[in-house]
Amino acid sequence: MSAAQKPATGVVPGPVVHLPTLYGDFTARAWTDQRTGAEHMTVSAPGTGLQNDGAGADSDGGPAAPLVRLHSECLTGDVFGSYRCDCGEQLEQALELINLHGGTVVYLRGHEGRGIGLANKLRAYALQEAGADTVDANEQLGLPVDARDYEAAADILHALGFHRIRLLSNNPAKRDRLQQYGITVAAMVPSEVPVRAENERYLQTKRDRMDHRLTLLRTQPVQQG
Repeated sequence: MSAAQKPATGVVPGPVVHLPTLYGDFTARAWTDQRTGAEHMTVSAPGTGLQNDGAGADSDGGPAAPLVRLHSECLTGDVFGSYRCDCGEQLEQALELINLHGGTVVYLRGHEGRGIGLANKLRAYALQEAGADTVDANEQLGLPVDARDYEAAADILHALGFHRIRLLSNNPAKRDRLQQYGITVAAMVPSEVPVRAENERYLQTKRDRMDHRLTLLRTQPVQQG
């Protein structure tokens, strides 16, 4: 059996429910990872129409594959709106684009702090406040720079019938890891949000040391205080 034919045996789906939100009407479903016990979630929409903004077509000119955002859990950004990262704003952007174009957000729990956990992420923040960047901080704690695994995400996509996708991400490593699990990434769709003073160094590090595709262009003027 090839990787592309691999059955999604690693995750157990729950019921599909209606999820009305600030960003539109979605369907939601929980998925339990049998390997780790983590409970992930998909938030999906059929799309309301296509616009010529780069998110509605494949780069190879073929039929548009579903738009997918693999979003790693980030309590500080997603819930509290932290500006130390771009996670919360990326999630909002993803929901808006998927409501428009169709597809799904796969919300991956257990990925906090690129897989090191909430307490260790805050320990890394303390080191960053002392001068380390996000890569060095993890290493100073004796932790991986990125400990995330995408096998459950690939299992979920296979179960949804999404064997070929457009990936809403700036991170080529996500594409490469998904393809190892038999998911074809037909196009990478940028997921860049405006740079803020609070997260500029963090984003520079992701671009320069983690190979993220970021322009770091400000689309809003810097506020002078």
